[in-house]
Amino acid sequence: MLTLPNLLTLSRILAVPILVFLLWKPTWWDYGITFVLYCLVGITDYFDGYLARAQGTVSRLGQFLDPIADKIMVVAVIAMLVSTRQPDAVPIIEGFHIIPALVILLREITVSGLREFLAGLQVSVPVSALAKWKTALQMIALGALILAGALPQWPWVHHVGLAALWGAAALTLVTGWDYLRVGLRHMD
Repeated sequence: MLTLPNLLTLSRILAVPILVFLLWKPTWWDYGITFVLYCLVGITDYFDGYLARAQGTVSRLGQFLDPIADKIMVVAVIAMLVSTRQPDAVPIIEGFHIIPALVILLREITVSGLREFLAGLQVSVPVSALAKWKTALQMIALGALILAGALPQWPWVHHVGLAALWGAAALTLVTGWDYLRVGLRHMD
């Protein structure tokens, strides 16, 4: 159970409270530290799966925890970027840009519930290549938005983050529909 890939996955889960703390009342410095931590966490997301396959240590615990670690981090970061606790600060994600954030959050909840339902029927739904691209674009979007808080003098970073967030939301809808179609086939 305590293989390196599983420890990397657990480290992602343990990093979430630190990310939330840093984004609680962020200054540009907090955003900078958060960006570095977020990048490290993103790298572990790649390496945990790669190492598990390369070492032949793919485990049920890892298969269970990996998507949970991703979802916990994404939900926490989105929630923190939508809100602000600074008196003069503007949230990083605001206005109609909250729509793609909600799409991503609602898809994560729906797919998690669907996976749990299908697991009870002993139906496996493998992660599609498009879903992996969705996750990558989502991580890039959130990373760029965090970095935008550290570099307010470069508004283009914020615009790139928002554009990537919309792109991730579009892929989220497509992949969510794919999972839902599979699930509907198994519902009476």
